[in-house]
Amino acid sequence: MRADLIIKNIDNLVTVKGPNKPRTKEEMQEIGMINNGIIAVKDDTIIYVGEGELPEDIKIHKSTIILDGKGKTVTPGLVDSHTHLVHGGSREHELAMKLKGAKYLEILEAGGGIHSTVNATRKASFDELYEKAKKSLNIMLKFGVTTVEAKSGYGLDDFDTEIKQLEVAKKLDEDHPVDIVSTFMAAHAIPPAYKDNSDDFIDLIINKMIPEVEKRELAKFCDVFCEEGVFTVEESKKILEAGRNHGLLPKVHADEIESLGGAELAAEIGCISADHLVAASDKGIKMMAEKGVIANLLPATSFNLQSGKYAKAKKMIKEGVPVALSTDYNPGSCPTENMQLVMSFASIIMRLTPEEVITAATINGAASLKLEEEIGSIEVGKKADMVIFDAPNLEYIIYHFGVNHTDKVIKDGHIVFDNKSNIL
Repeated sequence: MRADLIIKNIDNLVTVKGPNKPRTKEEMQEIGMINNGIIAVKDDTIIYVGEGELPEDIKIHKSTIILDGKGKTVTPGLVDSHTHLVHGGSREHELAMKLKGAKYLEILEAGGGIHSTVNATRKASFDELYEKAKKSLNIMLKFGVTTVEAKSGYGLDDFDTEIKQLEVAKKLDEDHPVDIVSTFMAAHAIPPAYKDNSDDFIDLIINKMIPEVEKRELAKFCDVFCEEGVFTVEESKKILEAGRNHGLLPKVHADEIESLGGAELAAEIGCISADHLVAASDKGIKMMAEKGVIANLLPATSFNLQSGKYAKAKKMIKEGVPVALSTDYNPGSCPTENMQLVMSFASIIMRLTPEEVITAATINGAASLKLEEEIGSIEVGKKADMVIFDAPNLEYIIYHFGVNHTDKVIKDGHIVFDNKSNIL
């Protein structure tokens, strides 16, 4: 067999080798480290992973690209499994309110927050949304992200805008090196027009929107913001079950601000993931562990909201909940595309070990998108999605925070970002 790409002499090769399932408890510490590692790729697939030299049956040819990993750390491509990628506008004008102590729901009640973004997204053209989201994808890629989840949710009752967001994501998935998995989330807030009759908006989502999203094959998941002042547990359940009846797998924004029972709901109906979980109850955490629901944690959001409250990541891992990490990139509560910074926050603030962090940012993120069979670890047969970090070890990437350690990003077996030449 002939290799098209080889990375050799890798000082620290973090394979995250193991079962193709969400990792829990001690499994999150087992990252399959290889010193003096070597990887061979043919086309878009990994064909060999090991130590030292290649076996004799793997040959090179005149066009084989050979990279030297001396002094470098190589990991699977990072998976950012919770983002609000496609949107119009920005909300830096809310910073002054936040500095004066205004909370998220207060800003929302004042007509800011998500409603500001909804108006900007409705006004933006397809091309404007495409270029804005493409710019963010480029930034994500430079930080080592090779797969992204992208939610709608800035159209709300304006279904044309919801569709526009999903179609932008679909087009970017076709055009851009980063893979995009879409989530339908019209249930992101109650539109002002439905403030006094939310049942009518829920009926609109269930009876019109979800069937059309299924028909157009625009999303893999359905998500709901289950939170005080937004959607109740019962309302969320109704929407998520309707989505599942139309082939959309359930996810839920759960217990971000108040302990409403979102974690319990996620376990009850079998969500793939429950996200945020800052205020999740101990009972909800235990139920998620029993049902294998992935906790997708978003520490940069807590940091930006200045709440001083973070999800109980260590408790979740101890209880057996598989933990993933994401940026929650969005224009209001978390305007950052920097997955490496999120990894540092997870360790420095939430006390996760570097091993737990990289597991959460790769294979568990992949599992939260139902892609663990294809990506999330460096193993024979998986897609050749990898990051070469200009760092002597995994700990250094997390310890030396706030900078970009990426040297090269390899996606589907091709170098799609090189920090030296800044190519994309």
